[in-house]
Amino acid sequence: MTNLTTGVLTTADGTRISFQTEGAEGAPWIVLSNSLATDRGVWDPQISALTKSRRVLRYDSRGHGDSDPATPPYNFDQLSGDVVDLMDFLEIECAEFMGISLGGMTGLALAIAHPDRISKLICCDARADAPEAYKGIWDGNIARLHDQGIEALSSTTLERWFSAAFLADPANVDTLAEVRSMIHRTSAAGYEGVARCLQSLDLLGDLPKLRCPVLYVTGEFDPAAPVPVTQAMCDVTEGAQFAVVEDAAHLSNIEQPERFTRIIAGFLNLE
Repeated sequence: MTNLTTGVLTTADGTRISFQTEGAEGAPWIVLSNSLATDRGVWDPQISALTKSRRVLRYDSRGHGDSDPATPPYNFDQLSGDVVDLMDFLEIECAEFMGISLGGMTGLALAIAHPDRISKLICCDARADAPEAYKGIWDGNIARLHDQGIEALSSTTLERWFSAAFLADPANVDTLAEVRSMIHRTSAAGYEGVARCLQSLDLLGDLPKLRCPVLYVTGEFDPAAPVPVTQAMCDVTEGAQFAVVEDAAHLSNIEQPERFTRIIAGFLNLE
């Protein structure tokens, strides 16, 4: 990890977005976007591989990590706009983009609305639509959030994010503790803002508009972005590629970091 810098950008609506950059000066840029209820630390397992040949921009999505909890609900124009604002601030004309779950959806919205800003897109463990059952999950979670606080959501969230085998392995205690801590650090407004945003998810019909190379990645056991759902997204995206991370659930980059990193390394031609 080289040339690590941190900063804060205040967007036009007054939201402070926390970010960091690392990697060699002058290298091609890649932007990394986190999932709901995590922060930019979710990408720690991939940073060593990426910074060898990329300048990496990581940021905390609004309402997450060290970024401000703007008033909910959020929408994808805001979330993708935050990325554009960061890229403009750092004078990044065009970059590769990799996002997981919420971050993957943000990447789709960004590449659809601003096709000139994204050279390659990796959309991980994300979907492009919100069927009624999916919307209902967020209604239930928001109700529990209001009644019991963010901590009450961590156990069921971890059960969706990781396979039963990973959760049961004592070797993963520290990793799970850190992920649980990211959940607990998420502001209530940030969680609700994103959850309401996810209920409005309606990007499936726009996927044929994507013009940059796209790689869809999902975990073999991901309940939120199942393999058939992700395959269908790939099928309507011209020239897209699709890869499954074996023995992983929703946070596939953390559950199987070596397998995940090999997959993205091939797509990005990492050195």
